[in-house]
Amino acid sequence: MSSTDSSDTSDPDSSDLRQATSVGARRLFDRMPPGIDCIGALPEGILHHILSFLPAQEAVRTCVLAQRWRHLWKCTTGLRIVGNKGPVSVQLLRKFMDHLLILRERTDLDTVGIEFRKFREDDVPFVNLWIRFALQSKVRALTVCHYDDCNQPFNLDGLPFVSPCLRTLVLSGVGLQGALLDFSSCPALEDLTIGFSVINVGKISSLSLKCLSIFRCRSYLDDRVRVSAPCLVSLKLLGFSGVTPLLESMPLLETAFLTLGAHGHLTSQDIC
Repeated sequence: MSSTDSSDTSDPDSSDLRQATSVGARRLFDRMPPGIDCIGALPEGILHHILSFLPAQEAVRTCVLAQRWRHLWKCTTGLRIVGNKGPVSVQLLRKFMDHLLILRERTDLDTVGIEFRKFREDDVPFVNLWIRFALQSKVRALTVCHYDDCNQPFNLDGLPFVSPCLRTLVLSGVGLQGALLDFSSCPALEDLTIGFSVINVGKISSLSLKCLSIFRCRSYLDDRVRVSAPCLVSLKLLGFSGVTPLLESMPLLETAFLTLGAHGHLTSQDIC
């Protein structure tokens, strides 16, 4: 990179983010043979897609590779909100994400993955903000994964899932509360996976859902969790602890795989 590029201050708003993420960026392409930059010659749309597979921090770091790469990260088709080497605490992600949400172009997103470990109570609004940002960006596939080190789920109660574009939703290590988990405001939702979570809702409802997987979850409610998904084609209910969910009419169901109890063993609560 020329000295002109390294001293350019035409985009002062992104300087903090660039400075925070530039170290080691060139190592992303260290193993490429010298010569023609085959990747850099690709159309921008393809480069946006390629950068979507990187953790968001690594995607931003590509801005120092060459002039053409300077703003590509702002329009990626996906976001991986995760530490460089795997999930980290929300605290370690907050400052970076504050800058990213301000500087990123308001383009639609195909996929968003949010993965984290420890969190504090004051972190909750920030994660909720990231989820809302994804939904407002017309994301089609959203993953929210909390790796629970101390059996403390990340509660999503009060966070409405409203999106005309969302097709796939994966929730792991979360707590779901309230009378109704209603996906009527997600008319395109077809695939829902809930794992390693606490499901304390009276009813899960979706008219569009085709595939539902619930594994290693539990409910502390005295009543059964009702599942209303009349268009469901595939159902997996694996290792559910607590009172067994009540499955309402599913006339289109083709495949179902059910194991009850924490490890697939029936308990007294599972007796119908």
